[in-house]
Amino acid sequence: MNRDGWSGLALLALAGAYYWATGSISNSTLEDEVGAVGLPHALALVLALLGLVLTVRGVVAARAAAGGRDGDGEERDASLLRAFGFLAFGAAYVLLLPYLGYFVSVALLIGSVALYEGAPRRWTLPVAAIGGALLYWAVFVKLLGVNQPAGTLFEGLFS
Repeated sequence: MNRDGWSGLALLALAGAYYWATGSISNSTLEDEVGAVGLPHALALVLALLGLVLTVRGVVAARAAAGGRDGDGEERDASLLRAFGFLAFGAAYVLLLPYLGYFVSVALLIGSVALYEGAPRRWTLPVAAIGGALLYWAVFVKLLGVNQPAGTLFEGLFS
């Protein structure tokens, strides 16, 4: 089994431990329909599903490699330096969010990560970044009713 398979199994174990740990969350008089453990249980479920996907991907890749095929072809370099690059994008997003607001920060994040991953510099890149930011904004603000920061530069424009 390759790294994806082992990582998926570790993620499944982590999800199980997280779900078990949520059992110690006490009930509150301020509970709503979901309850105090509703969100932690949902997070544990998402973590378990991601772990399952990784495990299946690892098993499929191992079978393909055993059969003499490479599966997805050459695996992209997953070096530590590359991981720090993605960490830098997250840090920049968190630092810019209060000033630029959610919509602009997400659009910049989508576009920057796409360029980092080697997307061509064509007109489709900013369209995809703005469209993705608009979709995320619509889901959180309009559909779920979760207000996102407008930013000090654009106060009141996107809220």
